Amino acid sequence: MFGMLTMSVMAMAQGKFVLGADVSYLTEMEDKGAKFYNMNDQQQECMSIIKDLGCQAIRLRVWVKPENNYCGLEDVVVKAKRAAALGMKLMIDFHYSDTWADPGQQNRPATWKDYTVDQLCIAVAQHTKVVLKRLKDEGLDVTWVQVGNETTDGMFYPTGQLSKGGSAKYARFFNAGAKAAKAVFPQCITILHISTGDNNGTSQWSLDAVKNAGAVWDMIGLSLYFNWTDNVTAENKWETVEAKCVSNVTALINRYDTPVMIAEVGMNHWDKQDKNILAKLRKDLEVIDRCAGAFYWEPEQYSGWDGNGNGAFVVGNKPSSYLADFYKPSGSGIENITVQKHDNINDAIYTISGQRVTNSSSLAPGIYIRNGKKFIKK
Repeated sequence: MFGMLTMSVMAMAQGKFVLGADVSYLTEMEDKGAKFYNMNDQQQECMSIIKDLGCQAIRLRVWVKPENNYCGLEDVVVKAKRAAALGMKLMIDFHYSDTWADPGQQNRPATWKDYTVDQLCIAVAQHTKVVLKRLKDEGLDVTWVQVGNETTDGMFYPTGQLSKGGSAKYARFFNAGAKAAKAVFPQCITILHISTGDNNGTSQWSLDAVKNAGAVWDMIGLSLYFNWTDNVTAENKWETVEAKCVSNVTALINRYDTPVMIAEVGMNHWDKQDKNILAKLRKDLEVIDRCAGAFYWEPEQYSGWDGNGNGAFVVGNKPSSYLADFYKPSGSGIENITVQKHDNINDAIYTISGQRVTNSSSLAPGIYIRNGKKFIKK
């Protein structure tokens, strides 16, 4: 008898589930003297530290004309090159503002202040093309393009604000950016990003409004901050927030028939709540069909950088254990298998469906299992 292989449900393939990080602060932190250390207390470049933990992709925000140049085009190019050199995928997060764009503020860039709706559509398209073409000219590929940041209530308030009747205008802005992105990177995945990761009611209200107005996207992006949600109270613990997020992801996939990604997730690094909630979130998401991944937002922050407290590097400027657990493989590939031993498995090779390979000297290219571990024959 050959070794019987029992594979977990997760082993059946969330191969496209991606774990990433937004590290847009990184160059600013470095310019101000920040040094980073790995789990062994050895100084190391920050992106390579999180890659070694299991991070596969980098997300970078883009501002039009930022006051200090950080997150402007040139700064984004620098960080994108570093990520690509490490073999990491890229997500470009367009804010279409000179500063933060989120549900509380969706301000036009200063140079777009007096633009009409038609002119704003042209400006969105041109800005998108300029940034992406520059990255392409540098030999870089972009996998995801986020057209707007946390546009739960629309874009360019009050012009494209959903709650003030601006859904049709916002849909035009979004489509202008998405079309421009496809013009440069035809295979890129366009993301419509909203903030309400654990609130299905608001998520549906926002997405229904913009979809009914004609917006077309490839993927929905969500934000989830355990410490910045109305669902956390003394009685309503973080486990409830996590469950609401998982439920929302499933509901949105089914309702809109598009993949969903957690484009931002974070938590207070000093909070005493159970940090294992992040690993649980990842495990629960990666088994959902068409859940595309999760990106930790600015994990490289430490000591409350910029005052928001959501970084995941701790004392010693090294990754926290909960960040390491967030990126740690949990069986989303075919790593976790159980071998019922009926023969000497040290000499046996199996296909991923459990069939023993009789002639191991002439393996065809593919994925195989030996000693309970996968290996790839190229």
